[in-house]
Amino acid sequence: MTDASPSDRPEQPERRTPRSTYRLQVSPDFTLHDAAQVLPYLHDLGVDWVYLSPLLASEPGSTHGYDVVAFDHVDPERGGEEGLAALSAEARRLGMGVLVDIVPNHVGVATPSEDPWWWDVLKLGRGSEHASAFDVDWAAGDGRIVIPVIGDDDEGAIRVVRPRKGEGEVRYHDQRFPLAPGTSTLEEQHYELVNWRAADEDLNYRRFFAVNTLAAVRVEDPEVFAETHVEVKRWFDEGLVDGLRVDHPDGLRDPKRYLDDLAALTGGAYVLVEKILEPGELLPTDWATAGTTGYDALALIDRVLTDPAGEAPLTALEDRLRGTSVDWEQMVRDNKRAVADGILHSEVRRITREVERVLHAKDESADEDEVADAIAELIACFPVYRSYLPEGRDHLDQAFARARGTRPDLAATYDVLEPLLHDEWSQPARRFQQTSGMVMAKGVEDCSFYRWSRLTSLNEVGGDPSIFAIGVDEWHEAMAARQRDWPDAMVTLSTHDTKRGEDVRARITVLAEEPGHWERALDELLRLAPVPDPGFGSLLWQAVLGAWTPDHLPDLRERLHGYAEKAMREAGDRTTWTEPDEAYESQVHAAVDAVFDSDDVRSVLLDLATRIDAPAQANSLAAKLLAITMPGVPDVYQGSELWETSLVDPDNRRPVDFGHRAAVLAGTAEDDAATKLHVTCTALTLRRERPELFTTYAPVQATGSAAGHAVAFDRGGAITVATRLPVGLAADGWGDTSLDLPEGRWHDVLTGLDTDGRLETLLAVHQVALLVQKN
Repeated sequence: MTDASPSDRPEQPERRTPRSTYRLQVSPDFTLHDAAQVLPYLHDLGVDWVYLSPLLASEPGSTHGYDVVAFDHVDPERGGEEGLAALSAEARRLGMGVLVDIVPNHVGVATPSEDPWWWDVLKLGRGSEHASAFDVDWAAGDGRIVIPVIGDDDEGAIRVVRPRKGEGEVRYHDQRFPLAPGTSTLEEQHYELVNWRAADEDLNYRRFFAVNTLAAVRVEDPEVFAETHVEVKRWFDEGLVDGLRVDHPDGLRDPKRYLDDLAALTGGAYVLVEKILEPGELLPTDWATAGTTGYDALALIDRVLTDPAGEAPLTALEDRLRGTSVDWEQMVRDNKRAVADGILHSEVRRITREVERVLHAKDESADEDEVADAIAELIACFPVYRSYLPEGRDHLDQAFARARGTRPDLAATYDVLEPLLHDEWSQPARRFQQTSGMVMAKGVEDCSFYRWSRLTSLNEVGGDPSIFAIGVDEWHEAMAARQRDWPDAMVTLSTHDTKRGEDVRARITVLAEEPGHWERALDELLRLAPVPDPGFGSLLWQAVLGAWTPDHLPDLRERLHGYAEKAMREAGDRTTWTEPDEAYESQVHAAVDAVFDSDDVRSVLLDLATRIDAPAQANSLAAKLLAITMPGVPDVYQGSELWETSLVDPDNRRPVDFGHRAAVLAGTAEDDAATKLHVTCTALTLRRERPELFTTYAPVQATGSAAGHAVAFDRGGAITVATRLPVGLAADGWGDTSLDLPEGRWHDVLTGLDTDGRLETLLAVHQVALLVQKN
């Protein structure tokens, strides 16, 4: 990727930029009308912009909206055009902005009749006016789209139905497909219904990752871009929306060009990209975006709060449980290779066909199987999600170098592929770039993260679990660079895609300070509730500990069972989604039940929870204040102003009780997370009302015996102070430790108390502080 300086970026028009956002999950159960009613509370909380999940028409009953079926209207189930108008009007009344998540890469095709474009293509084939919208390799399917929906030995359930009135249809159980005009047999259709297992090898349309019911669209085609952004354009033409979050830009043919087109469409509006950066990777500076959605920031926050002293004992524990040491880099390579050879092999085969076409045009040839093998190896060795040629060529070079080391037998094939994949205009290179990110996501986020349980608070989207912790100096360096290069990028702690909510991670982080107690407790839990794989048992019990609170909701048992099933099957080493091992899974589920049914198990768990509760709350408050006040635009995920102990989706999309939160904010209701809400509200309000205090970044040094337990910085008039490693701090306290504050009289807006910088008194009420100067 480019390391060009920010001054090299193309000039962007003046745009409105949020000072903070608050993410709401809009759904049939929480519509835009409901969201509009929540806005006054969000304004009282200090929020500047409301940030909405996808709004375009989606699959019936969709809880998330990423399965868009039409681009020309807001989903009626989510409130429709009237709902967006009502929400926008209320936002304007309150002086708030509106940010909306959009999905340019794919559409939902689970119900073909709901997507008029897909239905038309299935009906008319390449003769459809929408055929060019989809990324289909027609030749690979002998002129037909391969649709993998048929269950094993169930071909007999396919029927051709010809009603007396209307058009005929092909039906498979409750699924409906169109009948081409003038046809009457399956063989005459422009699609072929095949066994679901054929998707791995024979699928000939690009998808979102390995989801067969999400078909990719070709927004690189100007006509397709225009047609897929009709409603988005209306939002900006009519002043309903102020900014956009772009989902999965790595799936696009040319992300830079797409963002340029989007800037032209919106008049240079505030745009964020949901882009995962590997450690040390830089976002291309010539993209028309304010930055990422903040997973890179999340990784830094979690790691500055993690005790590096816990790395060695927790690594030893993990090695003992697994029976071998874990090589993270090798695990990632192996799992990515399994994905490239398995659920995404159809994508590898498509790149192979692209290579063959180029070679054929040059009267050259290469063994097809060896080309596919080499491509799969290169993708497995690729160090980041994707490159954006010519930027990122060094990553491609790294992949070739590593692949030549792992598979020297393919050296001649690499020689053939290297010039093709380095040519930014070649079809193989373009498709390789679109594919490498899919394999990375499936191999890392959806597999490797569930196979290494050393400290699972680090197994988070956008993070590298092999990087255990960072020091305060490294934090300051990263923040100074962020302020310089991406001051308006988003900062997040929890999203609908995080594997664990922010306070689950805050609780698990304490284990780095308590490795001995954790090991003894885990051994006892595994003895009382044994599972076949003790390494996975560690991951499971960390999730239980993270979600467990003394007054946990009665649905926790059901939620933990849901988590256990997903975690087991995503790990994929003992059981899978397609071939579940019932005996293995039943033992894991028995361990979950033991949390609630066994007094002995609950005693161990409660003892451990009691030990970590107080330091976990300190971690939670520190993370929240750091996220809201560090460089960037802070986002508060719905409900996370109180404890956010959700696990992986769909758990993190559960309904939020906004009435309770409003009452706690107003002081008419109690909650044991009231301090977190107070910190959130105070910091958000200061950022919104005093933006001039958050324009620079400078470290604030601590001196004294406990200086290493403080992280503090001056944003240009607002000084953040947060406690780190609270277990170690509790042993001796702050003692003589104090901050080297700039000249002037400072007071903490969280408590209203003046301070001379001594941390023992400054952090006596809360373990965080937010300082401003007194007039």
